[in-house]
Parts: sequence; structure tokens; C-alpha cells
Amino acid sequence: MRTVTIDPITRIEGHLKIEATIDDGEVKEARSTGTLFRGIELILRGRDPRDAVRITQRICGVCPTSHATASAFALDDAFGIAETIPENGRILRNLILGCNFIQSHVLHFYHLAALDYVDVTEVASYDGADSGLLAAKGFVEGGALGPFVPRYEGDYRFPAKLAQTLAGHYVQAFDVRRKAHELLAVFGGKMPHNVGIVPGGVTQIPEVDTIASFLWRLNEIRHFIDHVYVPDVFEVARHYGDYAEIGAGSGKFLDYGAFPQAEGRLLSAGTIGADLELGAFDAAKITESVTHSWYEDGDGALHPSKGVTVPSPHKADGYSWLKSPRYDGEVYEGGPLARMLLSYARGEPARGILDGILAEIGVPASALNSVLGRHAARAVECKLVADAMADWVLDLAPGGAVYAPYEIPDEGEGVGLTGAPRGALGHWVRVKDGLIDHYQCVVPTTWNASPKDDRGRPGPVEQAIVGTRIRDEENPFEIVRIVRSFDPCLACAVHLITPRGRAIGRVVVG
Repeated sequence: MRTVTIDPITRIEGHLKIEATIDDGEVKEARSTGTLFRGIELILRGRDPRDAVRITQRICGVCPTSHATASAFALDDAFGIAETIPENGRILRNLILGCNFIQSHVLHFYHLAALDYVDVTEVASYDGADSGLLAAKGFVEGGALGPFVPRYEGDYRFPAKLAQTLAGHYVQAFDVRRKAHELLAVFGGKMPHNVGIVPGGVTQIPEVDTIASFLWRLNEIRHFIDHVYVPDVFEVARHYGDYAEIGAGSGKFLDYGAFPQAEGRLLSAGTIGADLELGAFDAAKITESVTHSWYEDGDGALHPSKGVTVPSPHKADGYSWLKSPRYDGEVYEGGPLARMLLSYARGEPARGILDGILAEIGVPASALNSVLGRHAARAVECKLVADAMADWVLDLAPGGAVYAPYEIPDEGEGVGLTGAPRGALGHWVRVKDGLIDHYQCVVPTTWNASPKDDRGRPGPVEQAIVGTRIRDEENPFEIVRIVRSFDPCLACAVHLITPRGRAIGRVVVG
């Protein structure tokens, strides 16, 4: 029996360590460790509530818009104005958040995960018609792709010409992400850390020229999603169909829903099991445990509205700065897979595209609970959100109201729940004497990469790794493929390093 430590997991957002105990080529136990301390909630205490929308965006530079959205929802609720947001304000918030979904999903597939499946040495040596593409971009150094190594070497299956094409799409995706940031800035002012979303609505009044500019840019990005991104995911499915049987998590999924409409949300809240049985969602059933986290235990598993964040870096049973969120006492996975499973079970548009991918590899819908299923769900969600945005922008009323006036109450409580690119995001706020008295964030990667809870049950990432067959313990590429399929964002889950730091043990870089 041997323990393999991967610290840090590279090509993710933030600092994550994975320890896997392997016996006879199979992972028997896994530990997911967030190695930085989260302190944003402590920073917010005693501040003007309106500061929360700005400060919580600094949690992460990749998905700050999700935090702006959740924070604004929470403050709308605490201020008693949630039902008075103008239609323009609702639509513009959705458009700003949608831009962040697009850029985040494109980032994940091409720049964080796809290189696990493409042999860069074949790309560097390919002498076909497009052989100069990467060299012209400055990515070839000394006969190898310098920015892409060192890394774990996998069982690469793409022929050289297709690998070259996919690498070209990697380069093209940088430009698409830039355009998505520019798209967000049309109504959000800038990216990262937009200034458009505020309590009560947004700051930018739409006009005919900004609507036209937004739609033109959006349609260019939609072309890439339809003709490059989704087809590339099909190629991964064709060549790596066995990854539809690798990386199954807890088998329970949830999401809070995203993109409020005049009625309901584009992506509806709910819970669902691997058997595709739908369930309702009740925010009162959320708790967080810190039994195996470096925080003082307090009064056991608590609802976030009562949660506390008291660091205890030398706690004997702790092994992560992440807490352990649970729903109705059970381990749930969030993310695009959760949302697309909910959409699939309801017979919504996601079903047709996902059925096409499943048909390519000849597996049932239950196989979506896998590495491949997460990648497929993310691509499908990217398309569905981008297509919906093309309709939303045309529903804007040029020159119309975007903001509901309000007064900050002396006391109030609010919750803001939204789907974020990586999963279910919630902000809880309590206002006292006109200032923030309590603030808690439960973020997507806290759900997915959580340590064991107070009942000893591993989090979704840990469960997904256990049982995996490892071909080479010196080169455990299967583990990094599984972890990256969740698109972890440790910057969201943990925020500030402790002054003295922590020992991180043996380091294997991959």
C-alpha cells in the first residue's frame, strides 16, 4: 500500500493537494486538501453592506461575477427590495452573469483540462499544413511546448493531425475568452470585478447601440461554441469513451438554479440522483461541518446563516481549509453536470445534445456521472446559456429603468442563491445597526472538494477518486483527469494564506 501526493494540482484555480492511498493499482482512500485559509467573511464584518458586492468579487478573478450576483441577491433580500427589481435590471444581471459562464467554461475545457487528452509532443512534431500555427504563437520552445510541461503523461489517443487541430483551438479559445470579457464589459463596466451589478439592479442603462454591440459580439462567440467547442467535446467522447465509466462521485446532485426569468429560472433549482429521480430543493436543509477542517468545531454542523469561521490550524483531525457542506445530511455534487442532469430529466433542450454524445460512445444516461459527463455537461450548458442570452438582450427596453431605490435598514437578513459556473453558490448576510454583522459564503468547490464530514463521509471529489485503477503510480494521470473534470476553484473555497504557512509534504508536480 502506498500514498501518492499531488501538491499542487496544476491547471486549476487556486491551491489544492490530493493524497491517494493506492493498493494493488487501485485507489482505496483519498484526501482533498485546500491549503490556504479563507477569511473574506471576517473582512466583511462591520462594513457598509453595499461593500459586499465589491469585496466578495475579490474572492476569485475567474468567477467574480457569480459572487457579485449572489451578494446582490442577498442584499436585495435583506433590504426588502427583491420583488422590486426592474425588468431591465433583471435581464442585465443575467446577461452579465451569462458572459462569465461562457468565458469560464471555455477556459476550463481548453486551457485547464483539454491538455490532459492531447499529446503535445505530437503537436510539436506534426508537419502538416497547419504545423506553423503554434510556433507562430510563440508556444514551441526547443522542439517541445514549453508552457505545457512538466505534466503527467497520459494515454494519448488523438492522431497527430487532429491533435494539431485541437491545439489550434486551444489558441483560438484565448481570443474567445477575451471577447467574452469584452462582452461582459458592455454592461458590466469591466472584467474581472464588474461594477455593473449593485443592490437594487445594475448601473448601466441599455441603449440601442449597446444592445447592438452586445448581440454582435455574442453571436461571434456563439459560432465558436457551436462549431468548435461542442464538436471538440464530441471528439473527446469518441476517443475517450471509457472515461464515461471513470470518476463517478456521490451520485447525488443539486443546484440552486440560475438566471431568474419573469417566472422561474432558466436553469431550475432542484436535486437529482444518478437514477434521474427529481427532488425539490429547500435551502433550510443546507449545513456545514468542520470536523475535518482547520476550524473550531463550535456547535456541530450548522446552517450557513449561523455558521462561524474561527481558524484552528493545528486541529488534530483537520486536513483542509475547506468546510464540508451537506444537503439534508447527505453528500451532494454541484456544477454543470448537476444542472444538465436536472434539465435532462425534465426533457429540456439539454437532453437532445447529451443524447447525441451518449450515442457516440454507446452508454446510458447514468454514465453522465463521470469525467466525460462533466465535460459534456459544461459544453452543453455553455451553448444553452449563450443561446438564451441572444433572446434576452432583445427583450431590453432602451432607456428603461435598471435600478430600484432603497434605504439600508438598521436590521435585516438575506440570502442570495445562484448557480455559478462551477456549481451552487450561496451568500448569507445579517445586517445590524446598518452594518454587516454576519456574512457566510458557501461556494461550489466547497461542496465538491470538501473533506470528510462529521459522519466520516468523503466529499464528491474524494469519492470520485476512490476505486480508480492507476496504471502507473509514478504517473497518476487518471487522478488529475478526475479532479480537473470538476473544474475546482480553490480561490473561491479558500482565500488567505496563514502568516506561518503549513508543511505540504512530498511534492509531485503534474
